[in-house]
Amino acid sequence: MAFFSIIIPLYNKENFIANTIQSVFDQTFQNFEIIVVNDGSTDKSEEKLLQFKDSRIHYFSKKNEGASAARNYGIEKASAHFITFLDADDYWYPTFLETMFTNISKLPDQKVFSAAIEFETSKKVISAQYSISKTNDEFEIVNYFKASLKETVLCTSCAVFHQSVFAEIGNFDTKIKSGQDTDLWIRIGLVFPVVFSWKILARYVYDPKSLSKNKNLMKEKMDFSKFEESEQTNPDLKYFLDLNRFSLAIKGKLAGETALFYKYYNSIDLKKIGWKKRFLLRLPAFILRILISFKTFLANLGIGSSVFK
Repeated sequence: MAFFSIIIPLYNKENFIANTIQSVFDQTFQNFEIIVVNDGSTDKSEEKLLQFKDSRIHYFSKKNEGASAARNYGIEKASAHFITFLDADDYWYPTFLETMFTNISKLPDQKVFSAAIEFETSKKVISAQYSISKTNDEFEIVNYFKASLKETVLCTSCAVFHQSVFAEIGNFDTKIKSGQDTDLWIRIGLVFPVVFSWKILARYVYDPKSLSKNKNLMKEKMDFSKFEESEQTNPDLKYFLDLNRFSLAIKGKLAGETALFYKYYNSIDLKKIGWKKRFLLRLPAFILRILISFKTFLANLGIGSSVFK
């Protein structure tokens, strides 16, 4: 049996999938299976994938239902005890699986593992910034919400989960059109700590056609209503959600969606998010655009943190 099941949802990534698959075969740890779920691609993604001849690749093709449905399909097909995801336009550095295997061996009672990532933007490569105090050169065992106030410590190309995690908290929620991954990380964070490796082992690759860049999905973002009861008794969750609401409220204002702005704004505990964010929420959209353009310029230089957090 493979130690890792690697699930890759594939939809119109003909320019990326070969590099992604090659990054898996370049791993120093080789005990894995690759489950590729072609989610109704209409380009040459399948042709690029089938150039790889390896019995560890298990290829499935289905009608287009979205990345979350494809990942859930892959979870059902996985045979390994540990499941990891890799987006078809991202890639791993060679020691990703080896590092995850080492940490799993050291901490057999833990169920959720992740590693630091970097972002390849259209301008340059930027290391993610995390809200974690470094106490160990190898890894930290962290509370997901406290650790993800700047950048999430879980993402669909940098984390490994014991299969029992999904049995306990469920899979990706396909009813959510945008933000299904955040929804899953929240549900995981309510139950499990995260073993976070400081090594940068994955790269998020910029694709201007990515669904996450689709402004039309702004109204489809999750509203966090399913966590209303939990956040009343979990201050770490409440603060994490309010930072996300702040981000979405700003984006709503920029998009000219007044109702969407107030949908998120009205749920924020304004006293806890700090005066700078309260000030930004009051600014008109044209001033926000100027500030964000400047912040983006600094971020492209590797200065500063997330534009919206």
